[in-house]
Amino acid sequence: MRKSLRSLALAVLTGGALAMAGAAAQAKVEGDTIILGSAISFTGKYSTNGVHAQKGYDLAIERINAMGGVEVNGKSYKLAVQYYDDESTPARGAQLAERLINQDGVKYILGPYSSGLTKAIAPVTEKYKIPMVEAEGASRSLFTQGYRYLFAVLSTSEQYLASSIDLAAEIAQQNGKQPSDVRIAMAFENDPFSLDVRQGVVDDAARYGMQIVIDDKLPRDLSDMSATLTKVRALKPDLLVVSGHSKGAATAARQLAELKIDTPMVAMTHCEAAAIVSKFGASTEGILCPTQWAETLSYEDGYFGTAAEFDAAFKERYPEYQETGVPYQSAQAAAAVLVWKEAFERAQSFDTEALRDALATTDLNTFYGGIKFSEAGNNIAKPMVLRQVQDGKLNVVAPSKWASHPVSHPRMAP
Repeated sequence: MRKSLRSLALAVLTGGALAMAGAAAQAKVEGDTIILGSAISFTGKYSTNGVHAQKGYDLAIERINAMGGVEVNGKSYKLAVQYYDDESTPARGAQLAERLINQDGVKYILGPYSSGLTKAIAPVTEKYKIPMVEAEGASRSLFTQGYRYLFAVLSTSEQYLASSIDLAAEIAQQNGKQPSDVRIAMAFENDPFSLDVRQGVVDDAARYGMQIVIDDKLPRDLSDMSATLTKVRALKPDLLVVSGHSKGAATAARQLAELKIDTPMVAMTHCEAAAIVSKFGASTEGILCPTQWAETLSYEDGYFGTAAEFDAAFKERYPEYQETGVPYQSAQAAAAVLVWKEAFERAQSFDTEALRDALATTDLNTFYGGIKFSEAGNNIAKPMVLRQVQDGKLNVVAPSKWASHPVSHPRMAP
């Protein structure tokens, strides 16, 4: 499997089923095909989420092409993607972005997976004034650099666990306590994305006067949290928050059960990508999982229809997700392709500056939510939501505007 994915990454153009046959692209548009480019993780630590994103890109391209493609100046064009495997390594990602732009002639970029890889590629696309629409790099520090060619469809990282802090404050008040009585334990992987999530938690906890009793920064290869969880058992916080990508979520879910940690409220990023429910079963009951998107939300567009209809279409195309559910990484990747399609048609041009300006004025409703970019390039039109594992399913519990189910508190001890 790994070998075949690597081969795919090195040579395949999806959507148009077009092979490069070893020749560098002479231009950004070949015949009736607009070529997008992406260095993304098919191998290495981010490979699980990299594949999720690639499938989202591919499904959106298939849908757009089936609906007639992209119309520019009265002519219809198909979309296709040239992929390379960045091997989950920032230096490799930057090198491949240079290759896409300088050797392959690709002028329109879809982002990689992770904030770290996006941080490596963004200076390259900025240097060459090549627009990049990215769906998987949420670090807020990406949008403080003054980049003009970077546009992100997802909510930024400081928002990921904010809803869990708000929910903890709400529950405290319901139980006759003050939000300032809430005690928080934090465990964050020492990488750009997770540290930005941490800062959001710190800021939100300070707003309520909550006390942080554990603040652990963990290695990037997050395979053991036992030292942190031993402290959690001793200090008995009201809320444990964790961020460590897919491996961190799997490690946390496994060790919470193994060490019988009964913290009444646990929130962690990347629950879906790590498939914690299918892997660890009933022991995950009550865990709270922030998500960029959920199939129960009332979002809708003219390409996939409702969020629920996108969910059904994705599962039909990729049946392996029937049990685990559609990761939000796939949904937001599909949304990034819709943004490119809409920008081409509003610009009525293949010129990168005209497209950059069209992207900057995006104001789009999609199955994934609203997409509107700030001057810094981040999406300001879509909130994060919080889901909870309830009877083996992930149900939206916060914010209350979007909730499909009431929150269960305290969570069931493993």
